[in-house]
This record gives sequence, C-alpha cells and structure tokens, in this order.
Amino acid sequence: YYATSDASSTTSAVPMNILKSINPERLMDYIKNYKPEVKSVVQARVLLVGPVGAGKSSFFNSINSVFKGHVTGQANTGSAGTSLTTQVLFQGGKALPLVLCDTMGLEEGPSAGLDIDDVNGILKGNVQDRYQFNPSMSVQTDGVAFCKSPSLKDTIHCVVYVLDACKKEVSARVGLHVCVCLCMCVFMCVVSLGVPQLVLLTKVDEACPLVRDDLTNIYLSHYIERMVSACVCLGVSQSCVLPVKNYSRELELDVHTDILLLTAVVQMLRYSNGYFDDIYQAGDQKSEWLGL
Repeated sequence: YYATSDASSTTSAVPMNILKSINPERLMDYIKNYKPEVKSVVQARVLLVGPVGAGKSSFFNSINSVFKGHVTGQANTGSAGTSLTTQVLFQGGKALPLVLCDTMGLEEGPSAGLDIDDVNGILKGNVQDRYQFNPSMSVQTDGVAFCKSPSLKDTIHCVVYVLDACKKEVSARVGLHVCVCLCMCVFMCVVSLGVPQLVLLTKVDEACPLVRDDLTNIYLSHYIERMVSACVCLGVSQSCVLPVKNYSRELELDVHTDILLLTAVVQMLRYSNGYFDDIYQAGDQKSEWLGL
C-alpha cells in the first residue's frame, strides 16, 4: 500500500484518497455480525502484548469510542497494571464478538514487567481474568485463579504486538529496541502453539509530520513504510502490520482514524477464524471444541 515516491510528493502508485474510499459502516457491520466458526466459542479472544505506554489500553478505548459514537475512556491508560484484564466491547448494551486481553507491559530486567514464562499460561487459557501477576515469579499452578482444564473459548485466538511508531530504535537494522527483543521471546512461545500474530503500529501521527498533517497520507509516508518493514523482524509479513492512530487528545471522532482502527479489528477477527480453521483441520479435539 505504500508509495514508491518521495514522502512529500503527491505522485504515487497509491491513491492519496485510499482511506476515503473505505466505508467505515461496512467495517462496523462486519465486526458486529462476526461469528466464530466454532460452536463452543462466542467471542474471539485477542491478546495485546507490548511495552508500557505503547497504546494497548488506548487501543481498546479508541475502538470503544468508535462503537459508542463519541470519544470515551473506559480502560486506564498510561499505567503499568499488574493484572490480566479482559475488555469486552459493547454497542447498544449488546456485547460485540471480540474480547481484548490486556496484560502488564513488557519491560527489561528479570523482575520487571510480564514474565515471559506466564505467556504460555495466558495463551492456553490457564490464567483467568483479573489474575494478579508477580514479576518476580511465574504463575502458580495451584492458585485459585489458575484454570487447569481450559476449553477453546478460554484460550487466546490471536496475538497482537503493540509497538510505538515513535520509537526510532524499532526501525534500526542493528541494535533493535529492547521491546522488539522482548516481543521475540513471546513470539517463540506463540509460534509453538500455532496462534496467529499481528503487529499494531501505534502513534503514527506523532511519528511522522506528513501523517500528522493529514492521516490520509499514511500510505505515502516513507517513515511509516520503514517502520512496517522493520516489524518483519518479529516473524510476520508486512501485510500483518497494522498502522493505527489511537484517540488520546481528541474530543471528537474522525472518520479516517475510525477506518484504521476498524480495519485492524477486522483483521484480528479474520486471523482468529484462521486459527479456528486450523484447529478444525487438526481434528485432535474436534468433538470437544465444536460442542459435538
């Protein structure tokens, strides 16, 4: 989608109005009408992973704002929470078919941030909502908040790495920023379980003046293009990297911001369905997970 010309040029292989050609109502309808392709699962569970301040909670608030029709803030932002928090989206009093699972941020150091060893428990559905993590020790398997026999509806169906586009270190070919290195540790765990993965590239407006002036220029920005390319080091293709702008200082909604946010959610649901397809084809626990 990115331009091959100079970022400041108006000549590009990509139409400048690419965002203007997308109907946000169609994206919203897809999300509202989404049904997991497995009978025992009502909502797709998506795990957000990333450093403190990357925009995990802000993403939930932004999606929530789009469906409520005005800017709102339900999840706490800018803090390093220590619990696993599942955020359910609602519209008109009805729960949407998506659950966003937010964890404490990834941080450098043996006793700082989310313990990589705990990720496996989260992915498998062993760690329940509101579980209080302790960075100095792994999840206790004999604790009351530990689910020993989770079903498919309790597991994670898609993992999303949330990275700050303002971190220039992320785009460096040598000496990658520590958050990318930490995400790589999570990546190895996720791959072993076959869970699909996406990257959410946040704060694109703060990272590039061209995009800050006009969000429809996002696919013309060479800086954003380089950031997307750099995210490939996490083991995903460029098509799996989703640039977004969260609502942070705004008081009113913007249609182009909405489109980027909704497009990201649609991809999360599609990749979750791909995971269900893989489970179905594997057939190992087909009867149990399909409710047969």
